[in-house]
Amino acid sequence: MIRNFFYALVLGASLFACQPQPQQATTTGTSQQATQTYFPGKGEWKSRQPEEAGMDAALLQEAVAWAQTQETQQMPKDFSTQEQIFGKPLGPLPATRASTNGIIIKDGYIVAEWGDTKAVDPTYSAAKSFLSTLLGLTLDRGMIKNITDPVANYIKDGGYDSEQNRKITWEHHARQTSEWEGEVWGKKHDFVGKEAFSQGERKPRALQEPGTYYEYNDTRINRLALSLLRLWQKPLPEVLKDEIMDPIGASDTWRWVPYQNSVVEINGKPMPSVSGGTRWGGGLWINTRDEARFGYLFLRGGRWKDKQLISEKWVREATTRRGPVGPDYGYLWWLNTDGKAWPDAPTTSYAALGAGQNTIWIDPEHDIVIVWRWQNGDQNGLIKRVLAAVK
Repeated sequence: MIRNFFYALVLGASLFACQPQPQQATTTGTSQQATQTYFPGKGEWKSRQPEEAGMDAALLQEAVAWAQTQETQQMPKDFSTQEQIFGKPLGPLPATRASTNGIIIKDGYIVAEWGDTKAVDPTYSAAKSFLSTLLGLTLDRGMIKNITDPVANYIKDGGYDSEQNRKITWEHHARQTSEWEGEVWGKKHDFVGKEAFSQGERKPRALQEPGTYYEYNDTRINRLALSLLRLWQKPLPEVLKDEIMDPIGASDTWRWVPYQNSVVEINGKPMPSVSGGTRWGGGLWINTRDEARFGYLFLRGGRWKDKQLISEKWVREATTRRGPVGPDYGYLWWLNTDGKAWPDAPTTSYAALGAGQNTIWIDPEHDIVIVWRWQNGDQNGLIKRVLAAVK
């Protein structure tokens, strides 16, 4: 009990002791564009009738009505199958989750919304795209010189000392091709062990050369998060709050919850290291409207009003396929480059995705963001119906 209370205190400090330090835009063109583009203020988001946004109201309503019938059957509201699916938990979960809900943003305005979009729920691996954004900030600030640099050049905690691990670059981590070998917070890299990984358990295999083999692997992503924490020397929830969430006017309800054992000492202070998902509990707990703000930031090339919060270069690179290894994947963002992920969507669209089919889908071609949560996985079914409503 005392130990859990201690972790709660550490987490609370990481969420609220913050000083926003966004980068200022410097071009006149950016300032002019900011005055012409709508950005919602904190606590408000203007709506438009579909016709005002160039959409067919009846078709859009049909899309929403269909989405409301698509409640996930794989993720019970009480998370009772969590351990059976993912293995021994390391962090907490809420008592219950919301029903399927979503929001559609067109040209910056809400054109449709359904369900409880203010419910704060785990977003599972959609958190990886938030972690990717922190990696981008680290590069923007010059704390990492190049994404292709070996992590071992920066991190000296023993995690990259072995022959296998010292070749791993930041890009390998972001592409999930690192093949990092080791253990983080009691979970081994190989996912071998029924108790630890349950249905996610994998058969042993030989490690490959970093950069040559793709594997979706939360242990390795958690290692990336720990490495970023050591660079910033400040809890990543604080970094996200200061640099991204406060400037975009997000609510004060979101939390990035660490595991009970994921606390390290940095400069004599205990700091929580967060995860890239909720596979073992914890993770990013956030509401749909706040996720829509995050998606809208990317739709606007990393700019919010007159401030460039994350470089346009990073937004472009993070959402571009890198090399032939692995699926259609950027830097912890899912892509549609070959049109297979969402056949009825533009190939320029991309998304943050997590279990429970937590989805933040971004379509620069049509100036649309869709956040859809706790649904059965047919994102394309909603996308094609929404795009059919665009005149």
